[in-house]
Amino acid sequence: MAEHTREHRSVLAAVEKRALIAMARRLPAAVNSDHLTGLALIAMALAGAGYALSRWDVRALWIVVAALALNWFGDSLDGTLARVRHVERPRYGFYVDHVLDIVGATLLFAGLAASGFMTLSIALSLLIAYLLVSGEVFLATSVRGVFKMSFSGFGPTELRILLAIGTLALFGDPRVELGALGRPRLFDFGGLIAIAGMTVALTVNVVRNATALAHLEPRATSNFQPPTSNFQPPNSNFQSPTSNVPSTGGVGSWDLEVGS
Repeated sequence: MAEHTREHRSVLAAVEKRALIAMARRLPAAVNSDHLTGLALIAMALAGAGYALSRWDVRALWIVVAALALNWFGDSLDGTLARVRHVERPRYGFYVDHVLDIVGATLLFAGLAASGFMTLSIALSLLIAYLLVSGEVFLATSVRGVFKMSFSGFGPTELRILLAIGTLALFGDPRVELGALGRPRLFDFGGLIAIAGMTVALTVNVVRNATALAHLEPRATSNFQPPTSNFQPPNSNFQSPTSNVPSTGGVGSWDLEVGS
């Protein structure tokens, strides 16, 4: 894949960018981007473990909140550090970073499914929606050269903040009051909203990118003409070599001779 440009238009993008550059300039030289990428994966694994442990002790949710902050530090800073130090490896960084993001998200949703705060079906649906959106983003980056990191003002940082707020709310009432609709789990309700949002994002992006690519590569008018056939049917007067062999009377004649 050729080098791509990053497009980040989330609500906190500008503030976050200044903060990340300031932190990158102050990091020790011994710390490199690979260290931060690995840290981000470990943090996601810790968050998933925290959710799973909260099934037995709700205080484990503090692990989740701390791990989300640690994941933001590692995942957001690894690329910034490489750019500040002018040691970018665009293809390597893009591949490794996002492969580990997929692994981390899987661990996170697995922990949510094990926590009891979200039903298994919704956790799996949420993971599927995340993977579909990620796949579309990666394909669009490959064919259009633009890596879009946000949709409608929401990016990874905003989603981490919402997840942390929801996690803290679990210390109180883990259900939400919906009147006549009952009191579903807070994370089930939030998960359904997230699935709907990602479905909308996926649909909009597919239509938008397919339309743009269709304009870049319009359908050409085909000048193809099928070749004419030079096949000639065989001569109708053709006779088999055996057609001139005199008849011996057929089967009946043979029977007469045998009987005589």
